[in-house]
Amino acid sequence: MPTCQNCDSFVTRQYVRVFTPTDVEQPRVCPNCPDRIRDGADVRETRSPRN
Repeated sequence: MPTCQNCDSFVTRQYVRVFTPTDVEQPRVCPNCPDRIRDGADVRETRSPRN
């Protein structure tokens, strides 16, 4: 079962297939991460708080 490396939340296999490289099974950040966001190939802190 895949989980987010940042917050340990469950992510679906479809999410992993779409948002991670083919050789990666655990995404670095997910939609549930309150303080991180994907930025191209990198992960960064959000510029404004998420509500």
